[in-house]
Amino acid sequence: MADDDSGLKKPATQVVTGGRRKNWTGAVVNPPIWRGSTHLYENVADLREGLKTNDDGRFFYGRRGSPTQWSLADALTEMEPGAAGTMLYPSGVAAISCALLAVLNPGDEILLTDSSYDPSRSFADAFLKRMGITARYYDPLIGADIAEMFGPATKAILMESPGSLTFEVQDVPAICKAANAAGIVTLLDNTWATSRFFPALQHGVDIAITAATKYIVGHSDVMMGAVTTHDKYWPRLRRTAQQLGQVVSPDDAYLAARGLRTLDVRLRQHEASALEIARWLKQRSEVGLVLHPALPDCPGHDIWKRDFKGASGLFSFELADADEHSRAVFIDALALFGIGYSWGGFESLALPVDPAKHRSAVPWTRRGALVRLNIGLEDPADLIADLAKAFEYYHSVSP
Repeated sequence: MADDDSGLKKPATQVVTGGRRKNWTGAVVNPPIWRGSTHLYENVADLREGLKTNDDGRFFYGRRGSPTQWSLADALTEMEPGAAGTMLYPSGVAAISCALLAVLNPGDEILLTDSSYDPSRSFADAFLKRMGITARYYDPLIGADIAEMFGPATKAILMESPGSLTFEVQDVPAICKAANAAGIVTLLDNTWATSRFFPALQHGVDIAITAATKYIVGHSDVMMGAVTTHDKYWPRLRRTAQQLGQVVSPDDAYLAARGLRTLDVRLRQHEASALEIARWLKQRSEVGLVLHPALPDCPGHDIWKRDFKGASGLFSFELADADEHSRAVFIDALALFGIGYSWGGFESLALPVDPAKHRSAVPWTRRGALVRLNIGLEDPADLIADLAKAFEYYHSVSP
């Protein structure tokens, strides 16, 4: 397979061909697994020469990777138009944390969406606070009005769109425009959509973060994070990751690359099945609200329709009259939905979520109990039948 310009490829082709340069793969289809901590040099002069560069593709020491990791990073960079490079991390939380550490200093302030992933909030409120960095939270639907929150110490904005519990879709381009005018760096947790459905840098984002554990890997068997950025922040991001000793195993990188090849077809199936189930849930009398960005009554739907190329398989719905106990009864009655954290794998999951515990700017006032669903690759008719049986049991034990 000859190398060609990735910019000419459609996204579905990019996930198949990305990172498969011959200098990574040799004569085989997939980049082999290069395991090794020590990289040997021909002589001392060669050793000294290695100190002069810090680029993927040149052996130095195992912590800087090998063709297995480099090919995956290369593929993820190709998928994000305008990107200069991608760093890999051993988890999504590590990716978020290290990206923030790359752009913040003591005395700075960061603005975070109030719908942030709980570990992001924890890192900002605890770790960054110990560093003398202040965190403030904003309404996810604030849009361009975020400029009114900027102060002299505001240096970064961490967005998550849609939010991973309540699924508000932010006006990312408007926020980025305001931030860019003020010299503030923008970061986006883009795990829900990936660059396939939302090319973040094209929409003005400086640093795009993905918990590759989810849709990139796709098989619930690897923890990984990835951060992609453009020329301005790439040297700082790379230097910070290396100083913090961030590295992923070649075996994990191989599995992530293998998952990547089917990303497009998996996302399309997740999207179709999740929409079918979300629309079915909207017709149920027990359901008060369905929070799916592709549905018209989800907060920020118009922005989703304008900016996104698709929807993934994660959304929430409200059991309108349920308390914590009855919600647990409903979830426990499901047979095809596992109960567990994470999402984006081939298997469906159900999780009780309580957004009110994780809000500080915009209180969550809904009284119903939220259930978050990850819709996997099972037949949606079977999943709907499973949900219907759970509703039957829910009614049979409810007072």
